[in-house]
Amino acid sequence: MRKNIVAGNWKMNTTVAEGVQLAREVESAVKAAGELKCEVIVGVPFTHLTSVKQEINIVKLSAENCADHKSGAYTGEVSAAMVASTGAEYVILGHSERRGYYNETIEVLKEKVDLALANGLKVIFCCGESLDERKNGVHFDVIKKEIEGSLFHLGAEAFAKIVIAYEPIWAIGTGETATAEQAQEIHAFIRGLLAEKYGNQLAQDTTILYGGSCKPSNAAELFAKPDIDGGLIGGASLKAADFMGIVTAF
Repeated sequence: MRKNIVAGNWKMNTTVAEGVQLAREVESAVKAAGELKCEVIVGVPFTHLTSVKQEINIVKLSAENCADHKSGAYTGEVSAAMVASTGAEYVILGHSERRGYYNETIEVLKEKVDLALANGLKVIFCCGESLDERKNGVHFDVIKKEIEGSLFHLGAEAFAKIVIAYEPIWAIGTGETATAEQAQEIHAFIRGLLAEKYGNQLAQDTTILYGGSCKPSNAAELFAKPDIDGGLIGGASLKAADFMGIVTAF
């Protein structure tokens, strides 16, 4: 059975003190909510990992990135081993902002995935198409290339530690809106790709998250779709009440 997940991605927001307070609020709200139908994760800046880990128990911890090198003279980089040493269980890789602003290629992300898995981390792997790619009708090709190029070298046992997050880049900050039906179409396509490569059982067991401006007002409609197993949440994860509004949409 695949797992439902709601993961916050704080991005470059909050000081350490603010992050600790937010983590406390989320942990407290999750405890108060009782039995939930999803796993809750907070993805926090590197500077926050150790401090936030001390504040959470039910809520799981994720880094937002890791380096594509094991160790060495890479000033300013943070390795997968360093991330794992903080107690984080997950790392977000391939986010559209990393691909777009920092030129993270399919090959770089392949290295990051391997290092993350080698250090015992589970990977939330992001993929998605731009507005131009969507308008030009190549969105399926883009997603297939991203997933195949960075993940399909993995064996089935390793792939079982991958969570996929679909980001419709064209629907984030563009004025365009992705409908629940459009999101479901892509999620079903991704699950079909996995079935072709790894077989139907692993495909059905893989969690696929939606990462396109999910908020309390649309979460229930999205999560009701058969192939949408939760969300990777940006802005709405920075307020505990908004984040919990999405968590409880299950």
